[in-house]
Amino acid sequence: MNGTASAGLRVGVDIGGTFTDFVFVRPDGKLDRRKRPSTPADYALAIVEGVAEYCAEAGTPAGAVVEIVHATTVATNAILERKGARTGLLATEGFRDVLEFRRIRIPFAYDLSWEKPAPLVPRSLRLGVRERLDARGGVLEALDRTSLDTAIEELARAEVEAVAVCFLHAYRNSAHERAAASRLRERLPGVEVSLSSDVLPEMLEFERTSTTVVNAYVGPLIARYLERLRGALAGRGVKSPILVMQSNGGLISASAAADRPVTIIESGPAAGVVAAGRIACECGYANVITLDMGGTTTKASIIERGEILRGTEYEVGSPLSVSSRLMRGSGYLLRIPVIDISEVGAGGGSIASLDAGGSLRVGPHSAGAVPGPACYGHGNDRPTVTDANLLLGYISGTSLAGGSLALDAALAEAAVRRHVGEPAGLSLADAAHGIHVVANSNMVRAIKAVSVERGRDPADFIMMAFGGAGPIHAAGVARTLGIREVLVPRAPGVFSALGLLHAEVEHHAARTVLIGTRAGDMSAVDAALAEMRDDLLRRIREEGFDPQGAQIERYADLRYRGQSSELTVPLPNGSVSEAALRELEERFEQEFERTYAHRGDTKAFELVTVRLVMRVPRALQHGRDWVAMKETPEQRRPVYFGPEHGRLETRVIARGSLGASPAAGPLLVQEYDTTVVVPPGCATRLDSHGNVLISIGA
Repeated sequence: MNGTASAGLRVGVDIGGTFTDFVFVRPDGKLDRRKRPSTPADYALAIVEGVAEYCAEAGTPAGAVVEIVHATTVATNAILERKGARTGLLATEGFRDVLEFRRIRIPFAYDLSWEKPAPLVPRSLRLGVRERLDARGGVLEALDRTSLDTAIEELARAEVEAVAVCFLHAYRNSAHERAAASRLRERLPGVEVSLSSDVLPEMLEFERTSTTVVNAYVGPLIARYLERLRGALAGRGVKSPILVMQSNGGLISASAAADRPVTIIESGPAAGVVAAGRIACECGYANVITLDMGGTTTKASIIERGEILRGTEYEVGSPLSVSSRLMRGSGYLLRIPVIDISEVGAGGGSIASLDAGGSLRVGPHSAGAVPGPACYGHGNDRPTVTDANLLLGYISGTSLAGGSLALDAALAEAAVRRHVGEPAGLSLADAAHGIHVVANSNMVRAIKAVSVERGRDPADFIMMAFGGAGPIHAAGVARTLGIREVLVPRAPGVFSALGLLHAEVEHHAARTVLIGTRAGDMSAVDAALAEMRDDLLRRIREEGFDPQGAQIERYADLRYRGQSSELTVPLPNGSVSEAALRELEERFEQEFERTYAHRGDTKAFELVTVRLVMRVPRALQHGRDWVAMKETPEQRRPVYFGPEHGRLETRVIARGSLGASPAAGPLLVQEYDTTVVVPPGCATRLDSHGNVLISIGA
């Protein structure tokens, strides 16, 4: 691959819960876009058909496709739906219940009915093996082969598809885990084996166990999916390399993704933030909150001082998936490098209902792509956010994906009236508006999780809205948060697919060192950094990329001595000298103060983990100009903006009809892949880059 792709057709494709989005970079450098319904029965089908259909439409041979960059929700859905592999766990004897004990975290302090999620590995498949290392990796008890063979025989009888191996302190010494893996592969050929010393060579037993188990749980599914996708594309004449987006915003080869699938759990949301970071840089916006609303979920992240905010942990499968330590316990914890994203079950397909007390709820359950919202006419009779937006007039029956999917307003009306309007005693318009407002409040929660809970005021940021439904809701969400300006980039409905084409190949490594910053001898830290550098260079070569020119970034996790959690800050280049340590301490205290509004009383610090990021720049034609699509001529339609304004006759225009001078709302900007809603009291214009800017009134 050598980090480049020759002139040809490059494809970015993002599978969402409702639509699969495509962005094509043509040989002439122009960008084109398409949307088509996702195919949950076989997600690869939508990709294969979408690429083949576009090639036929453009008169381009399938062999002209030189690269496919992919973001997928397959791993996430497997966890949410509990459809991963039958997985076993080998742990140090006496520690098999680490996965069950978790951390003492209750996300909803006053909910007495709350139950922690069931472990992905049942207790009958969590088996202890006699062996023991101390905290420095020294052998206290050698690996007992008889104990190991007994456990393997039990897993064989259970017909497991995958095994996670998580021995105590294996991050210091992997010898016992590697011996167990060798025996597993000998006795259980074809079974996926995940070692904690490979997946997460860091301290903290629960986090390491949970991450390794998730890797094993989704491994066979991801491997089969990618192999099926590669084969189906080859059957259509497409034999180009496939790259996959990681949760950290970097790309890896499909083979690397199959080996370490835990890294791609949040690949789609990460791609959107990557694209937002590029737009923010080009347009000169230093502080940005992203709002990415698709068919199933809404994702939020922040870009601060031009940098994407990143984290080292993430919880997936909970009502509010975040990397924040403040909201933990309702999902499955992953300790992996991630773009700091919060995610809630609020999308266009989110189902609205009244709870036992008569309160209106929206999500987290979604109608997805099949059967989809009621207005799709595919059998769902429950109201969704899309149905509400159709009845409010925010979208039209012919506006979705350029009119390729017709919407039936009568079906939407029946669903909203039956399940919300009549039981709540609301008019149809107020019931639909209520669904819209409650969806907005769910999104406000997501944004606060990445801003307020980290000591940031949303009012200090501009909001960048994308996803098929993001621009519909952005102005209302921004007004609630006190954000004064919303930016809607070009092609917002396929924005994550665009981000895939801007991403770089990227690998991460981490090692626990756990040493005081005043300890003096830092040779162990320097050795860990050198070892990680060699490991990442090897990985890059194995994937076929040229390591020449690879860019390296170094980070460290620090904490005040006595604390149990850390903050990650940049590590100065060069050897870890006394001067570098003092600079590191100051960086930590600045970040601590920004996050918690004070500094600690002590000046004793611990360096817990060192991290390395290696990126391979890609000399590729990204494309800037979009292929022109048919624009809707200006029209007017009645739109309901809530009880305060009622239903107003509203102009509906194309993006190209906007200029540099502000146009007052109410106004709708209707596009191929979304509709931008500009409520009364707001105004909108185009900036010099073609982005829609909305000024939010009080």
